Amino acid sequence: MTNNDPINDHILRELAMNGRITNLQLADRVGLSPSACLRRVQELERSGVITGYRAVLSPAAMGIGVTAYIGVGLSEHSKAAQERFERAVSRSPEVIECHNTTGTIEYMLRIECADLAAYKTFHTDLLGALPHVISITSYMVLDSPKDLRA
Repeated sequence: MTNNDPINDHILRELAMNGRITNLQLADRVGLSPSACLRRVQELERSGVITGYRAVLSPAAMGIGVTAYIGVGLSEHSKAAQERFERAVSRSPEVIECHNTTGTIEYMLRIECADLAAYKTFHTDLLGALPHVISITSYMVLDSPKDLRA
């Protein structure tokens, strides 16, 4: 995590579980004074280890009924083809994550849609219409018994 510093590692684990924890609570959990804890958190932010804090949203409350991971293969492996693909998916509100990967595919997407009809529209009208997309493999999420993303 961070230069093999067990206290910073503990701070990061606690913040990853609850980014809204008060400094007083955090200090108590990691065994530091509040001022020492605050200095460490501020240094982790300044150094770029902590890049931000997020709200964790309920998919159901947001009207999200379908979450899927999609493997996308491109027919052309040029930088220009990748940039065109990345620009297209970055404009799509359904795409929550886009990762350039190694292996048999170039990209792994995490998408969220209202329902299967919305997913089909995304799959056909966006992904299926992009130049150089040669393969699309969808993995529908049935349940998430463990998800530590914040």
